[in-house]
Amino acid sequence: MFVDTSILKKHILLVSIIVVYPAMVGYKIEEIFKLSNRRLIAISMVFNFLFLPVLAYALGSIFLLQAPLLFAGLLIIALLPTANMTIAFTAMAKGNVPGAVQINVLGLIAGALLTPWYLLFMLGQYIPIDILATLKTIATVIFVPLLAGIITYYFLLKKYNEKKFNSRLKPYFLAASAWGMVYIIFASISVNAQRIISRPDLIFMALLVLVLFYVVIYLVSIIIGKYCLNARDSLALIFGSALRNLAIAMGVAATAYGPDAALIVALAFIIQPPAASVFLRINEKYNLLQAKTELKGGKIE
Repeated sequence: MFVDTSILKKHILLVSIIVVYPAMVGYKIEEIFKLSNRRLIAISMVFNFLFLPVLAYALGSIFLLQAPLLFAGLLIIALLPTANMTIAFTAMAKGNVPGAVQINVLGLIAGALLTPWYLLFMLGQYIPIDILATLKTIATVIFVPLLAGIITYYFLLKKYNEKKFNSRLKPYFLAASAWGMVYIIFASISVNAQRIISRPDLIFMALLVLVLFYVVIYLVSIIIGKYCLNARDSLALIFGSALRNLAIAMGVAATAYGPDAALIVALAFIIQPPAASVFLRINEKYNLLQAKTELKGGKIE
């Protein structure tokens, strides 16, 4: 409220790269070509790139037309699946981890390519969308760290095996990413301090939209998983849809559209991790996703 923090905006792009880069160390691009989970991947791509953008657009059109930059931030959240936490939560829930990895990698690349066009189509009438500038931002925030992460991982494996890398080095990479995220969240909220104080209704509306967004994701993905997939694949679908890549979304929103767009991404951090943990506990207790019975060799298993 009393200190001008606008200077922090100048470093958001650099910090965004620092945030994303550690998460990219250990990415295995070859996973894209191991399409052993075709049904799961197909359903996930349709859900993430058709249903979720439409859901975000509907919610934004109803609640956020008065704040088009918050609307832009919501769409960016919807268009950039999925986080590395997808793999972690899928593993904890005993889901299909290889499928979660494939959803992660394919979703990241597809989201990077499709996001500018979705923004132009859905928001072009409300705010100016510069396709080339958005593509440049996404390339800087996603593909540069991705390439750097692949190169880093290649050289680290010459000295450490994968097990040692995951146990000894990866925690330090993730810590660096977390500190960078603190910077971006602080910058996004502090730059908007006057607006937050003067328009608490806007913040309440953004939180309401996010709660509705995540509730619908869980409900619909649970239903799809229950009737179209087995239990392990269902868990990969649910976490591959509900855990958005907020680190990249924050970098893209803050760099391409400013602190206003990044503010709703910052608010999503309040909701997304607890929601995933709550679903994990509920599923463990009530077994929401029972495996479908299968007929094998004349016996029901």
